[in-house]
Amino acid sequence: MNKLAMIIKGRLFRAGPPATEQLRKSKFLLLLVVCALAVNTIYAQDATYYNGDQTTVTVQAQQAPPALPDYVQPPCPGDGYLWCPGYWAWGANGYYWVPGVWVLPPSIGLLWTPGYWGFYGSFYGWHPGYWGPRVGYYGGINYGFGYFGTGFYGGRWEGGHFMYNTAVWHVGGGIHNTYVNNVNINNNVRNRTSFNGPNGISSRPNRDEEKAMRVDARTAPRQQQIQHEQNWNEKGQFHNGGQGPAVHSMSMPGGERFDAGGRSMGFGHGGGGGGGRGGGGRHG
Repeated sequence: MNKLAMIIKGRLFRAGPPATEQLRKSKFLLLLVVCALAVNTIYAQDATYYNGDQTTVTVQAQQAPPALPDYVQPPCPGDGYLWCPGYWAWGANGYYWVPGVWVLPPSIGLLWTPGYWGFYGSFYGWHPGYWGPRVGYYGGINYGFGYFGTGFYGGRWEGGHFMYNTAVWHVGGGIHNTYVNNVNINNNVRNRTSFNGPNGISSRPNRDEEKAMRVDARTAPRQQQIQHEQNWNEKGQFHNGGQGPAVHSMSMPGGERFDAGGRSMGFGHGGGGGGGRGGGGRHG
């Protein structure tokens, strides 16, 4: 019982003239109402999920997206490529997995903010990802690989070149503009919830993310990224109970495909050229 309820209880039930049974019942009911209001207020304060910015919602679904699968990140195919984590997209036949993929940004200095699902009372809305001068708010979703729910740890731009943080990104050989920043996050036990809202992630934009939402210019996904999402609306990628998607990641749009364990599944699937190398390190 909070302090307000204790004070009211003391005033209602302190020693005094005998009260009738009806009066006692009325006072007790009043006390219950006060306690209920206090609990509701506390609950409202604890409900920290974010349901603003509905103007950027592009897709609506009536059911929550599945949990994020665990998979291996393939090595970066070449200098300048940035990682775009995989996500669940909504199609006519339900949710399907769009593989994580390495993509060249539209221009030097831009970073990728992943899209995310949020709950809006009667539906789940998708906020698409975008390019910008910094990584903004992505729903608090822990996509792994440097996107741990808030901020970005995969690397940084320096002097027109991207510096890769090899503690969280698998760049392979041939890329020397690297550094190591060990992030204190264990991806092996990460929360795999894929949406923001009740029964999902409770997250609101921090000060820097709010500023980014207000002032940063957004650059739309590249055409090959749009094609990459559309190309995976197929049977093997749909959520089917506890069974994961067939293809989890790719070296680049239209490049080499990999399963959850990082094993190569061959080349192809539209949206760009081939290339890429096998192997990969697991999340974290």
